[in-house]
Amino acid sequence: MARHVLKEGLKEESIPTIPLIAGSTERPEAVPADLFFELHEIAGRDLPAGCGLRVGSSMEMDDYGVLGLSWKTCSIARDLFDRSVRYFNLLTNTYVFEVKDVEGISSIYLHREPYRTGVAWSNEATFSATVTVLQTITGLPLYPVEVSFQHAPHENLQLYEDTFQCPVLFNQPHNYIAYRTKDLNTRTAKADESINRFLRQRMDEEAEGIEISAYKLIVDVQSLIQNALPSGIPNIEQVCEHLGLSKRSLHRRLSETGHSFRSLVNQTQREISEELLKNSTNSVGEIAFRTGFSEQSAFNRAFKRWTGFSPVEFRKVH
Repeated sequence: MARHVLKEGLKEESIPTIPLIAGSTERPEAVPADLFFELHEIAGRDLPAGCGLRVGSSMEMDDYGVLGLSWKTCSIARDLFDRSVRYFNLLTNTYVFEVKDVEGISSIYLHREPYRTGVAWSNEATFSATVTVLQTITGLPLYPVEVSFQHAPHENLQLYEDTFQCPVLFNQPHNYIAYRTKDLNTRTAKADESINRFLRQRMDEEAEGIEISAYKLIVDVQSLIQNALPSGIPNIEQVCEHLGLSKRSLHRRLSETGHSFRSLVNQTQREISEELLKNSTNSVGEIAFRTGFSEQSAFNRAFKRWTGFSPVEFRKVH
């Protein structure tokens, strides 16, 4: 956000200073929410109206760190919200999302009261970013059918229309952005590419009378598990759909190698977590999210069982 407002002409000295960690010269991994809301208020005061909407629309996937990385492997558009709910429940206390489906319309509620102006503009940024991210992961011009805000609008009403291209309501009981359910069930561009690749490989192998090697099958299954984990533990039916195999066939092929689907899930979780603890600066909470855990304590217990170390101990010795 700081990069964006500087491009719009805000003076650098107007940006709030991020406090250092007590007794350290390093910045914290997370910015206090009130500073973020304060910057929205400063931008709303000193820049043309609608800065929050423009910030959200300009965000790129990599700007969201671990969460953005998880969006890149979504299978369907709806996974974006499922992964966001898991992430925010696990790692923050500033967002509460809820998805409700009613008669073909899926409404994504943002339960964050605009108790100060900066929260209102941040809520606008969240919903404008939603439009951008959904279009990015699907490769389609998907737009909502309705957007609702609890706060009053700023004076640039045209910007709301340009951003959302649907009715936008203000001074409402809830904040939500609504899409057609069928649009949220759209396969992402990556998922379509992945499924088509796997199915082409299976068709070629069958045509040539070749049975996929056990080693390659395990690699494929683990790749699919890794992509699915930010949404939680995947079920075998999801993986079978991608592979073009029946559940019975996959069970049989894995058992021939001494593996089960569950054992590959555990193995994949362990390999990812060890790699990230060794070679990334991701927090333990972020690693828990990326490996499918809904609570950091559950991840800590599992990692201790796998390695004999807590995640923090493992990172220190490696």
